[in-house]
Amino acid sequence: MNFFTRKTTWTNLELIPLKLAIGSVYLLLGAIFWQEVKTYAGIIGIIFEITVVVSVYLWRKKMKEKS
Repeated sequence: MNFFTRKTTWTNLELIPLKLAIGSVYLLLGAIFWQEVKTYAGIIGIIFEITVVVSVYLWRKKMKEKS
């Protein structure tokens, strides 16, 4: 299985959804002031879900182009 040994290149535009996904989870997990963040937790969760789906789609598309 060469899943972890494949090399790909990503442009900055393609990395934006991945960075948003990581950032939104970081906000949810690392929030020090949970009472202020709790009101936005639903919105942050939705942003995370959307950006993860977009990131996985872009990654799969890039993998298919290589093979």
